[in-house]
Amino acid sequence: MGTPELISPRSPRVTAARRLAKRAFRGKERRFIAEGPQAVREAVAHRGEGGEPTLLELFATVEAAERYADIVTAARAAGARVHFAADTVIAEVSQTVTPQGLLGVCRFLDSPFEDILRSRPRLVAVLAHVRDPGNAGTVLRCADAAGADAVVLTDASVDLYNPKSVRASVGSLFHLPVAVGVPVERAVHGLKEAGVRILAADGAGADDLDDELDAGTMGGPTAWIFGNEAWGLPAETRALADAVVRVPIHGKAESLNLATAAAVCLYASARAQRTRGER
Repeated sequence: MGTPELISPRSPRVTAARRLAKRAFRGKERRFIAEGPQAVREAVAHRGEGGEPTLLELFATVEAAERYADIVTAARAAGARVHFAADTVIAEVSQTVTPQGLLGVCRFLDSPFEDILRSRPRLVAVLAHVRDPGNAGTVLRCADAAGADAVVLTDASVDLYNPKSVRASVGSLFHLPVAVGVPVERAVHGLKEAGVRILAADGAGADDLDDELDAGTMGGPTAWIFGNEAWGLPAETRALADAVVRVPIHGKAESLNLATAAAVCLYASARAQRTRGER
């Protein structure tokens, strides 16, 4: 591939990309960084509303460009500007300890909440008061794996485009609609009006997940609300739900972490819906 064209961390292109580590700049530019081959590959394939490409620029070390030549070729074909950069440049922009040599600058891709409602979703994950970006990205990945139709991040939750959230989603960010900044009351009322049953996941819930499954009540359209990692869901949020459901602990574990509980709940709903023939 030759000599890298970008060798200075102070070059304008690198400076512009590095600023996207900060939420204020991401919001102003409506751009974010996708890092690593999996995320960049998904960004290349993604198209926004109107068909415009999501990936705008690709930074790659010479070694990574040779290793992932298919991604570089696809990025160029999609209209992205490709920059071959020195390792020091990638390290300057990267938010990881051991960068993988590929960084993509992407357009924001969140969906309007109204569009999600119009799609008549069958399974939705609502992240209310979730503050840890790694947890947010992991729940998004779980929702994608379970076949959810959408994810909603409330206005009290972490930024979807936080680098840790993007990395933790492992490309799932590009697979399903995600609405951001939605007040929890609006999210619940909108989903209820769309015919979706609201279940709040809480370790102290009055209803047991196994009992819900045995009663056959989980086969219809469902939205799960997941709360803060440390203190769960506030009482006013639990009161908005049709039921507050706990994941049963059959062993001696004190509790489940947020992402694990979300995976259990989402897969339980997905299984119930498929058994009922709803999906």
